[in-house]
Amino acid sequence: MFNDNEEKDNKKIILKVVIPFLLMCVVFGIWIYKNSQQPVTPDSEDVSEFSLYVTEEIDLDNLKSYGLPIILDFGADSCIPCKKMAPVLKELNEELRGKVIVKFVDVWKYQSLAADYPLSLIPTQVFFDSSGNPYNPKDAETMQMKFHYTEDNSEHIFTTHEGGMTKDQLLTILKEMGME
Repeated sequence: MFNDNEEKDNKKIILKVVIPFLLMCVVFGIWIYKNSQQPVTPDSEDVSEFSLYVTEEIDLDNLKSYGLPIILDFGADSCIPCKKMAPVLKELNEELRGKVIVKFVDVWKYQSLAADYPLSLIPTQVFFDSSGNPYNPKDAETMQMKFHYTEDNSEHIFTTHEGGMTKDQLLTILKEMGME
C-alpha cells in the first residue's frame, strides 16, 4: 500500500503537526479550566451587608439597623500597615458574621466611598456601637481614639482610630461596643 518513503513522510507529518496540535489543545484546555475558576478577590466577593469588601457607597443607616457593632476600615491593598491588618479584618468578618459588621474600603480604588468620613491617613477605623452610635470608649486616650463632631451643633458623629490594630485590640473594642 504505502512504500517506505510515504510511511516516513506520514510519520513526519504526525510528529510535526498532529502532536504539537494535540499538545496545544491540552494546554489551552488547562488554561480555560483554570481561568474559569473565579478567584476570591475584593471585586468578585459577595457584596451583601455582611461582606468585608466595600465597592459601593456604604448605607450606614441600613448597617446600623442590624443592631450590631460596626467597624469600617479605610485603607488600601498596597499600604503596608493595611496589609498587616487585612488578615485580621478577614478573620473577624468570617468568625463574627452575624455578631458584628466589619467592612474594608480600599480608598485608592474607591476614593469617593471615603468622602464622608474623617480620614487623614490610612488605615483609619471608624467605630459604631450596637446601638448605632459612635463608639464612646472607656479610655479613649489610651486606646488612641479620636472623636469627631459636627461644626454646627457639636454632635458626636464619628469615633476613629488611625493606624493598624491587632485582633485582640479589635476584639476588646467590639466587646465594649456590645458584641454578644
